[in-house]
Amino acid sequence: PFQLYSLATPNGVKVTMMLEELLAKGHAGAEYDAWPILIIAGEQFTSGFVAVNPNSKIPALLDRSNPERPIRVFESGAILMHLAEKFGEFLPTDPAARAECLSWLFWQMGSGPFLGGGFGHFYAYAPVKLEYPIDRYAMEVKRQLDVLDRRLAESEYVAGPDYTIADMAIWPWYGTL
Repeated sequence: PFQLYSLATPNGVKVTMMLEELLAKGHAGAEYDAWPILIIAGEQFTSGFVAVNPNSKIPALLDRSNPERPIRVFESGAILMHLAEKFGEFLPTDPAARAECLSWLFWQMGSGPFLGGGFGHFYAYAPVKLEYPIDRYAMEVKRQLDVLDRRLAESEYVAGPDYTIADMAIWPWYGTL
């Protein structure tokens, strides 16, 4: 019922984790076909992909669980929320717990560009190494890691006692550090 357009980038891994977690919990309706989008070859700019994600970024999901009315979902956080709400998993229903989960989910969505797009680019990929952007983004990444470290010192999972979409969003970006 799901067509996932993605690649093994941190944002792509988030959605794959979610689908695999749903399958592990016995949700047969979470079966999916994974279609790699080779971003190095520019496949994200093809008309077929842009029809699913007009922003030309991975991941994107086509939910065909209702063949009469397929739903396109793009942006990793939106996909995680769509799947969590659809299957009733990994997103608390209690208002306070839900707010905590969504706060951490959006913390990652807002912080990720500094980690990968900023620090990663200027440190590892920029053709010219410039001290100021490397230092600026390195300090921001250290600050983010401190925020995350302090939170995980209080709680096994970032949004509270249960594993949620916030953990799925954060781990691919920060877990390997």
